[in-house]
Amino acid sequence: MMERSALNRYKTSIDYLYGLQKHGIKFGLNSTERILERLGNPERRLRCIHVGGTNGKGSTAAMLSSILRAHGFRVGLYTSPHLVRFTERFRVNEREADVERILEVFERVRSVLDESEPPTFFEMVTAMAFQYFLEEQVDWAVIEVGMGGRLDATNVIRPEVSVITNVSYDHQEFLGNSLAAIAREKAGIIKEGVPLVTGARQPVVKGILKATCFSHHAPVFCLGSQFRVRRNPDGTFQYHGIKRKWRSLELNLKGAHQFHNAALALAALEVVEEKNATPVDAAIIREALLDVRWPCRLEVLQESPLVILDGAHNPHGAESLRDALKSCFDYEKLHLVLGIMADKDTRGILRRLLPLAETAIFTKPRYARAEKPETLKRLARPYVQKHYVIPDPAAAIAEARAMASPNDAICIAGSLYFAGEVKELWGERTISI
Repeated sequence: MMERSALNRYKTSIDYLYGLQKHGIKFGLNSTERILERLGNPERRLRCIHVGGTNGKGSTAAMLSSILRAHGFRVGLYTSPHLVRFTERFRVNEREADVERILEVFERVRSVLDESEPPTFFEMVTAMAFQYFLEEQVDWAVIEVGMGGRLDATNVIRPEVSVITNVSYDHQEFLGNSLAAIAREKAGIIKEGVPLVTGARQPVVKGILKATCFSHHAPVFCLGSQFRVRRNPDGTFQYHGIKRKWRSLELNLKGAHQFHNAALALAALEVVEEKNATPVDAAIIREALLDVRWPCRLEVLQESPLVILDGAHNPHGAESLRDALKSCFDYEKLHLVLGIMADKDTRGILRRLLPLAETAIFTKPRYARAEKPETLKRLARPYVQKHYVIPDPAAAIAEARAMASPNDAICIAGSLYFAGEVKELWGERTISI
């Protein structure tokens, strides 16, 4: 049990970190580089895989972590945002960081800060991740991009391989209003001579990624060209890779889109195998893919009625959720509970999900950026007849459960922040002690 004095120091540290959010989102690497230099550049002593893209980067990173760990490596996994606990962002061999260790790392990093030039929240937390993984002596660090790529705080690393899962519209206020502009930001993680694995399919996006790789003398491997994935009728999938072929693979994660994410992870591992003479074992891969855990991605919270939680927060994610609801679950009627952030493409999300639903309940997560449920209700009219506003999320979920028969399904979605709040309602602790 954590001592009360240490627990109080941890809570004070978390308050300090969240207080850095007042500095907003600040693109650029200078601040992160200065912090890391004062720490002795821990990121330079890590062997990394960098995972960017619009959707699926967390799932892909989790698969990479699981497979590398199953091969006997000690693996650090850095992802964002966290759902319930801040310590979720830092994992070593699938184990969430201890509060005590993160407190130690926080104090180490804070001790080198220039308080006259405070970092942003994400800059500070990213520096903490590199320091933590160095101290934990990981063999591999799988690093998920926070937003964009080119000016993201994680982009200080020189990885063994870079992954860009896909490129679609999201965060346009920061990344640009065209696919080409967003693709250029994502392409910013491509490094001189470092291979890129990508699942991007749009011609304009692939053109930008390939051109960037050409100018950086970086080999590029594209899903659908240098490697492929195919779903089998029995629900397994085949991977036809750069050099390897594996048949009848199974995934613990639901949704056909996860087969694409798995293919990206496997292609990245093929690159790692070639560069580092690190052999990968087919039997170990099979076991590792069945062991992947990634919460709030088609996560089943209960049966009868079926309750599904998903973090879909943009049209591309909503499309994957829609397809999975149609193909991966059996139910009579679908009841949606949606809480969406105001800065998202709410029309795009609603247009994809609402036609599946018998009823839709709109609620408001406890975040300043949450869209008013009344606005969602107004936008919903063309797509679903039975739609309601219940601002309190707990009450909204309770109403959906009251409406649903044992053979129905309830899907709770709209934001990863909202999904984290739902996990708390389901009993997830905010501090792991």
